[in-house]
Amino acid sequence: MSFTGKYQLESHENFEAFMKAIGVPDELIQKGKDLKSVSEIEETGDDFKVTVTTGSNVITNAFTIGKEAEMQSLTGEKIKGVVVRDGNKLKVSLKGIESVTELTDANTIVNTMTVGDIVYKRISKRM
Repeated sequence: MSFTGKYQLESHENFEAFMKAIGVPDELIQKGKDLKSVSEIEETGDDFKVTVTTGSNVITNAFTIGKEAEMQSLTGEKIKGVVVRDGNKLKVSLKGIESVTELTDANTIVNTMTVGDIVYKRISKRM
């Protein structure tokens, strides 16, 4: 299955606890908790471009599976990491945050980010 497409956030769990744990200020957490982000993924072979738009905030990351790339974190910091593919899952570790993005069916992406013992789960549906 291809990740290519546009996906809108349907639901998420542990948003506030996770954002606090990675250092996002309370004011931004309160502003962001009810926003429905849109993720646009372009997959061409092993090359990916992922653009996440949340309100007026846009984060775009481009990477090639298995090769080191500089990516912008949720806090805006630039961090180097290597994305690996495991079937329908994309996995990366960025500065203590373990991220797994899984295409669970043709229209659903589940992204799980873990820092310490806090797990933030995002479920997005194809638009």
